[in-house]
Parts: sequence; C-alpha cells; structure tokens
Amino acid sequence: MIFKAVRDGRPYPEHGLTLREWATVPPRAVRLDQLITTKRELALDKLLAEDSTFYGDLFPHVVAWHGGLYLEDGLHRALRAALQQRTTINVRVYDMSATASRPAGAADPGTAAG
Repeated sequence: MIFKAVRDGRPYPEHGLTLREWATVPPRAVRLDQLITTKRELALDKLLAEDSTFYGDLFPHVVAWHGGLYLEDGLHRALRAALQQRTTINVRVYDMSATASRPAGAADPGTAAG
C-alpha cells in the first residue's frame, strides 16, 4: 500500500492558510505510508507532466489533525515519488491540532502574517 488511507474530502475544518503562509512552514521528510489523501481521483496528465510544480509550491501540503497526516495538496507529486520507488517525500506539515484550541482571530505563532 502506498498511502495509509484514501479519503474523499478533508475531515478537518478550513485552516485558511494562504500560499505565502504555507511557504513559511519548513519542509520535512514524511513516509508515504503515513499520509492520508484527501482526494480519491487524480488527473493522469498532471501526474505525467514534467513541470507540475511550475506555478505552485515545490513541497506538498500536509495537515496534521487528530493524529493523522492529511495530504491536502501534492497527491501527484507523492504518487510520482512512489512510482520512483521512494518511501519518503519532503512536505510542509501544518499542525492544526495546535490551532484548534486558539480563540478565533488569534494569530498563529507557527505562521507569518502575509
């Protein structure tokens, strides 16, 4: 099995991070078999495209929520890594568990204002 699980949708609330805020989250290596996808389908043309990250972040986006690591963006890159026989991938992990208890409107110490 490539991923821990495959879901159709996000089980966590909207986090509201912008691409600029995601860019402040340092990437780290995560095993593919620890990731839970939030998309059940992918476009084959995106999987095979050499410039699939041309307009986006180089690192997939993962949300840590209630003990799970949810692959929010970057399914194509993660699957491409698996096809290349890699067991880990560098991703940006945003821990929503730390923000779940914050009052609405409070600044997140893990992200920069943008």
